[in-house]
Amino acid sequence: MNARPLFVGGTSSNAGKSWMVTAICAWLRRRGVAVAPFKAQNMSNNSYPCWDGGEIGRAQVAQAEACGLEPERAMNPILLKPNGNGTSQVVLHGRVWKTLSAREYYAEADVLRAEVRSAYEELARRFEVIVIEGAGSVSELNLRDHDLVNLRLATDLQAPWILVADIERGGVFGSIVGSVALLSADERALFRGFAINKFRGDLSLFDEGVRLLEEKTSAPCLGVFPYADDVSLDAEDSLAINAGASATMPAPEGARIAIVRLPRVSNSTDFRLLTWADWVAAPPLPESDYDFVILPGSKNTIADLQWLRATGLDAWIHHQHQRGATIVGICGGFQMLGHTISDPLGVESNTTAPVDGLRLLPVDTVLAADKTTRVVTATTPGGVWFSAYEIHLGVTHVHENPPAPFARLSDGTADGARATGVIGTYLHGALEHAAVCSELFGIEMPSAPSKARHYQRLADWFDRHNRGFERLLG
Repeated sequence: MNARPLFVGGTSSNAGKSWMVTAICAWLRRRGVAVAPFKAQNMSNNSYPCWDGGEIGRAQVAQAEACGLEPERAMNPILLKPNGNGTSQVVLHGRVWKTLSAREYYAEADVLRAEVRSAYEELARRFEVIVIEGAGSVSELNLRDHDLVNLRLATDLQAPWILVADIERGGVFGSIVGSVALLSADERALFRGFAINKFRGDLSLFDEGVRLLEEKTSAPCLGVFPYADDVSLDAEDSLAINAGASATMPAPEGARIAIVRLPRVSNSTDFRLLTWADWVAAPPLPESDYDFVILPGSKNTIADLQWLRATGLDAWIHHQHQRGATIVGICGGFQMLGHTISDPLGVESNTTAPVDGLRLLPVDTVLAADKTTRVVTATTPGGVWFSAYEIHLGVTHVHENPPAPFARLSDGTADGARATGVIGTYLHGALEHAAVCSELFGIEMPSAPSKARHYQRLADWFDRHNRGFERLLG
């Protein structure tokens, strides 16, 4: 089998490329097409373990689920996980490869291009259609020589492609017409049209806009897609986090929650059910007291621990704990709650001596070169069974007389630790289960619609509003 490719590019970052690829995948699956997603290079600290080992970006996991597939490494051969100091951890085929600056990364472009092509061909042998997602804007002219993920890839694969623009952010005419005007002849030959995303209100009000854009670009509009309030997908990265108090619903009595917005926060998808929680990046006003304070995962635990101290949030967390709040740490947040964190191999930092943690749990962590990436099942003390996953560097050692675990894995081993007013766990995804949240926060947590239901809604949305995709895919 040699799959037909379709490339989805954008006028900018966060224009809706991931959303559109997921929608196309769900729609094609409904039509009986064997389809798979592909993104050559992703930059995100939201990731997930694959059945074949290693990790890929969370957006490609959602796209795989929309296709009815288990996520695999070939779907996202390069994952860049920013360290926050001008470098990124380069995850190649699911495994940590190198830590590089942008200039060092560009120097590896030819090597990485071959790896991208190999991963794509592995998928293309097994599926009818591969829906390829670009990154950022397709019009970054200064990056053309180093391009691994946008129109150089599309032209190498001779993939027909579409352009997605976000009308909500404004400037849709300039972004679409400008992007098309900057295309090379080879790129223009493969261009099949544009899609308008996130339209609010009466779609017919943009009919004249569609006519003008088609006239200016000499290309068809493939759909004006409304904002879909009833569909929720996992966020690709932390850009999707609301910078202020998110509170889309009142905090349940006894479950006022603050989530610390670490500079290098990872796997923010852990908190998709906590729609009322406040994300805080500085000590709130003195009267802002919480029942729970959550320290999320971190791409660089030691650096984010130092940031807590620099901002005064470490003292604020201790104050909240002293007045009765429960402090919850997940993955890197769990490591921060311990007595010390050591990085003897310099995996995340230049500090080889042990660094003091918040000393709220009797544990010590030693970072290591090998990363743990696995999907697990576990049971809470209250008997709630749930699935979760681990993505972390290092091992956490519990002191003598260990506290109770957060949960017990299906193989009988213990995860995390519980002490008075403090909970730590390595299990990402635990709080994506309503029953786990209900037990942890002491509230009645309604079950959210399943992910499968959201993919069905997304396929409906795409089916109603696309224009001519049947012809586009032959």
